[in-house]
Amino acid sequence: MGRVSSRLPSTPPPAAGRGAPGGDGAPAALRVAAQALAAVVAGYLAMAVTAGLGLWAAGAADLPGGFAAVLAAVVVMAAGGQVEIAGSAGSFAGTQGELTAMPLTVTLVGALVTGAVFLRPLRHHAVARTGDLAARAAAVTVLWLAVLAGLSAAARHDFPLSLDVGDPEEPLTDLFGELLDATDPTVGFRTLVGPTLGYGLLWILGVLLVALLVSRRSPLPARVLRHQEAVRPAASAMLLLLLAYVAVGLVIGLVVAATKGHAAETFAVLLLGLPNVSWLALGVGIGGSWEGRVDGPFGLPMPQLLDAVLRGGDGPDLSTVDLSSLAAQDGRAWWLLPVAAVLVLAAAFVAAVRSPARFRPWHHALHLGAAFALTMLAVAPLTLVEARFGLSILGIGDLAALGGEVVLRPDVWRTVGFALLWGLVAGFLAGLLATRVRHRGQVPSGAAGPAGEPGEEKTEPGKG
Repeated sequence: MGRVSSRLPSTPPPAAGRGAPGGDGAPAALRVAAQALAAVVAGYLAMAVTAGLGLWAAGAADLPGGFAAVLAAVVVMAAGGQVEIAGSAGSFAGTQGELTAMPLTVTLVGALVTGAVFLRPLRHHAVARTGDLAARAAAVTVLWLAVLAGLSAAARHDFPLSLDVGDPEEPLTDLFGELLDATDPTVGFRTLVGPTLGYGLLWILGVLLVALLVSRRSPLPARVLRHQEAVRPAASAMLLLLLAYVAVGLVIGLVVAATKGHAAETFAVLLLGLPNVSWLALGVGIGGSWEGRVDGPFGLPMPQLLDAVLRGGDGPDLSTVDLSSLAAQDGRAWWLLPVAAVLVLAAAFVAAVRSPARFRPWHHALHLGAAFALTMLAVAPLTLVEARFGLSILGIGDLAALGGEVVLRPDVWRTVGFALLWGLVAGFLAGLLATRVRHRGQVPSGAAGPAGEPGEEKTEPGKG
């Protein structure tokens, strides 16, 4: 007993931030700042590595002195930023361009890494204080926007654009040079700092919120704990559904790279825009639709099937991308329907099993219907693509040889409506299937609970 009592005074007090009611303000603030910096650095580093590999596979390493600026621009776009394209071609000619797109592979990697590092210091808590979570989120947000502002300043570059098209003996510069002073034009890109910081703020706040919603082990403030059983199982199941589609797309892409050739181009698509295609396949598989058009000699990296549909419109009309239009080009597109049915039902079953056993099938239907609709409401707009480029002379027209357009817009409300319907049906069916499965934290039937009541249900703190 003497030895035990002699060691008691040396036992360190609980560390602040790990359940202690208080702690030194300055060390705690420094700790929060260091943890926020770690989340921001890890997120941006993961995005930069992914974007760099994708650009390298796409051949951007050969750009004349502009790889670093292009890399910064891709990371900015992945974090919700906006980049404008502009140029000049002398006194009477100019280049115009527009690019709105998100490289969602880079976005997804950055969101997963940032969210995981943000949540890591909270893993030992049972309940989080609202002020503590707000301080941590504020620190991450401020640092994130500071780095985003620096990248926005670096994301600018001008490239020379050769006009030597058609007959090499009579380039366009010879046709228009003397009269219009139309020298070889330049095209460059700049970051719109104001919109970039605004959308970047929404991006990082959304990432932190979703990280807290989908994590079943991270603490929540006491006032919202009672809602986690309804929200977290469905939210984490939706994340699993999105990641499952990305995983399926990755497997297909690797098979294509190994068997069809053009491996570098395929890896560029996988490293930059895999979720753009995978989540479009999810929306189309449940009955949603997109509309768009591809005109001109250039396009964006996309499956040939999608490119064929987008080029099949009449005149200025947009083509509809849905299950029937894709199947008209390739009958294998009908497989998107059963794949969606299997994966959505599997996600619904995971949500039902992770939910308390007292929930009835109609509860699961409502939870999954709302979660799936909100998921597609957030995901579908991210697949928007608008890219235009052209050279105008005296402000009139575009030269077809150097002009083009790629447009792909989601029909958001149709896609969200089908997601709600699918979620209701899948949630109800999963609730029926889950009645035969023991739920997380549930005491087996007939076993005595802590108070001696048979079959009493328990759930672990912080888990849905």
